[in-house]
Amino acid sequence: MKPLEIEVFQCRSDNYGVLLHDPETGLTASIDAPEEQPILDALARRGWTLTHILTTHHHTDHVEGNLGLKERFGVEIVGPINEAVAIPGLDRSVADGDEFQFGDHTICVIETPGHTAGHVCYYLPDDKILFAADTLFALGCGRLFERPAADMWHSLQRISALPDETAVYFGHEYTLSNARFALTIDPDNKRLQARVRDIEEARAANRFTIPTTIGLEKETNPFLRVTDPAVRRNLLMESKSNEDVFAEIRKRKDNF
Repeated sequence: MKPLEIEVFQCRSDNYGVLLHDPETGLTASIDAPEEQPILDALARRGWTLTHILTTHHHTDHVEGNLGLKERFGVEIVGPINEAVAIPGLDRSVADGDEFQFGDHTICVIETPGHTAGHVCYYLPDDKILFAADTLFALGCGRLFERPAADMWHSLQRISALPDETAVYFGHEYTLSNARFALTIDPDNKRLQARVRDIEEARAANRFTIPTTIGLEKETNPFLRVTDPAVRRNLLMESKSNEDVFAEIRKRKDNF
């Protein structure tokens, strides 16, 4: 089985566009559809034909291109059942625990409520790839628009249980801001300090910071380090629940 090919590019002001291509079957999926023209440009650049859109959640900056791409290519649009009414052109609803095939590659659906009520991530266990959209970012997580902090904490726990080597593709280039915030929560973390230097250099050169890995996020992302004693000491929350500590970090990031 040939490995899947992935093309990453910018959409809108700070969205990532991601194409997933199976060279054996020619299937090509767009992970969300933030903006039609950059997706068309990427397809032309690679010589691929779009067959699927894998929608993670209903926000406009992730579905704006759905109908135009469907009209042009006749794609199948897959998306979360709990947001089905809000996803333009949806053909197939998926729920937590569902699996479907992309050529010979299995895609597993992980429901991750928090950023929105029905947000899902797509996990390819054999390929060790996770498409996390706005649930998990490099050094960050999505804002809590539709569900409480406890739900997002649970969602992130599910994701962080995946193998450390899992490559994580996320929805937005927020990494530099996230990195600077992370230092306010976990200032003595040497691995984080080194990563922030790398990120500053990458962004100064206009290089992308995607993908990350589960292992790297567990070492450096404050939203996954809620149980770490140093983080709790810095927040003066040693005796608080994991959910309370997570909520405090998210509140601080909202106001950063």
